[in-house]
Amino acid sequence: MKLISWNVNGLRAAVKKDFAETFNELDADVFSIQETKLQEGQIDLDLPGYHQYFFYAKKKGYSGTAVFTKEEPLNVTKGLGIEEFDDEGRTLTLEFKDFYLINSYTPNSQQKLKRLDYRMRYDDALRAYMKKLSADKPVALCGDLNVAHEEIDIKNDKTNHKNPGFSDEERAKFSELLNSGFIDTFRTLHPDDVKYSWWSYRFNARQNNAGWRIDYFVLSDNGEKMLKAADIHTDIYGSDHCPIELDLDI
Repeated sequence: MKLISWNVNGLRAAVKKDFAETFNELDADVFSIQETKLQEGQIDLDLPGYHQYFFYAKKKGYSGTAVFTKEEPLNVTKGLGIEEFDDEGRTLTLEFKDFYLINSYTPNSQQKLKRLDYRMRYDDALRAYMKKLSADKPVALCGDLNVAHEEIDIKNDKTNHKNPGFSDEERAKFSELLNSGFIDTFRTLHPDDVKYSWWSYRFNARQNNAGWRIDYFVLSDNGEKMLKAADIHTDIYGSDHCPIELDLDI
């Protein structure tokens, strides 16, 4: 089973670029997106063969997640059951026969870490939710998790220390997640590879490959036997992020 995750930085904007072509070329079984930035009725996507599920933020033009899947899920759950996070449309869960897929657009801590407390609460709630589901069957978490975990995951680690996405607190929370029974699939299969998934629009960052790896597929330990391949499609444009891939043997 081929899974794709991509922060499109506005689905309506992405559709005006090459989203349809990219979507068809990747031919994923399950395609998850973050930062849709739209409300119900603002887009009509023609994706033959796919079931479409959206979770919108209450605030217009902000946040939001969606999943497009060939296989109809057993259940779809919007949110974590916590209003302060669910109002922003950040978490969408699809239950399949063999695993749960959680699509997450993790909050950005923002400049001077002014939203760090909110972000920490989200990380804790998401981890608890993942652990609860993984007691039933394997869990695959995908999305823009807004953290570069280790120095290898960011081009300029020294100048970004304590900045949002590379603060000690955020990195520690990601370590806590992994230590509670989950694996970073790309890093597990490619321990020494330097590949990024996000680049600032400023300072020619993408041309200079001054990026961050902040998009992930995380898999529960009880699903590790399904892990087949993981990749980051750095050659695909259309957003400040690029798509990432996970292949599962199901």
